[in-house]
Amino acid sequence: MMKPHLRIAWLVLAVLLAVGAPLVGFQGVTIQKDITVATGESQDNIFTVGGNAVVDGKVRQSVFAIGGTITVSGEVGDSVVGIGCRVIIKSTAVVRHDVVSLGGTLEKEPGCTIQGDTVYLKGSDIAGKIFGGGVVHGFFSLSFLPIILILKLVIAVGWLVLAVVGAAAFPKPIAFAAGELRKSFWLAFAIGFLAHIAFIGLVIFAALLSIILLGIPILFALITAGLAIKVFGRVILFAFFGESLLRAFGSKSFSTMGAVLTGLLLVTLVGFLPVVGFLFGLFINLVGWGIVIRTKFGTTVNMFQKKQVVAPTPVAPAV
Repeated sequence: MMKPHLRIAWLVLAVLLAVGAPLVGFQGVTIQKDITVATGESQDNIFTVGGNAVVDGKVRQSVFAIGGTITVSGEVGDSVVGIGCRVIIKSTAVVRHDVVSLGGTLEKEPGCTIQGDTVYLKGSDIAGKIFGGGVVHGFFSLSFLPIILILKLVIAVGWLVLAVVGAAAFPKPIAFAAGELRKSFWLAFAIGFLAHIAFIGLVIFAALLSIILLGIPILFALITAGLAIKVFGRVILFAFFGESLLRAFGSKSFSTMGAVLTGLLLVTLVGFLPVVGFLFGLFINLVGWGIVIRTKFGTTVNMFQKKQVVAPTPVAPAV
């Protein structure tokens, strides 16, 4: 029998592949809460979190939703993927590849066309796969290890959402910073290490000031800035590792979204390795901080480099 931690690792891989595969190579992603493709209209891809995706027309590639509802009565050129949401495939719907529903509900009307596979796992089914299908008796009967792995699964899905949103909203800064990271990887690590020391010192200082209320807004600002740097840096690392992996397998053309999601898969799998995954996470966190600070969120080559002031050319006195 497969060990629990290996079973959960495979489940995470299946979720990320099911979600990530339709998104790799996205050329046009529509990201909104509620999205409707009316009859006669067409879009490339759809991504929504907690909203309603209604496809009466045509989506040329894939539909992906976390929470909310997916309703398809038109045509989807690739796959329909729902996590924790209600997926409704009407009788007139045509899905050229797969329909995947994880942790939600799936309703298929007679007459619908699904040319690929249908994958449907309820929340109870997922829990059964994680815990080996056994019934858990008592509040303290869960072992500590599966709880940690479940948290890793939740974190992996969270990073998936952040990676998709970040790559769609800031493709050029992320690609630029990933390119600069290739030129100055260890320098970025050094900057990130020093920045972490400074950041921890500032947080402690602000926490002490919070005793007299003066440091509360400073502490809040520091935490907000730290989260922004961490998230942006991690997405840059996803792009960096994903691009390296894709090039290693001979791919010459890929989008920022494709590189980010490929790197996400790699980093997630490494993260499930005992001890090594933890140390790897700390290491890339430092590198991410360093490249974000060095490139100023992907907007400059080196924010520490002083701009050279060109002295004016002396004008010869008139004779």
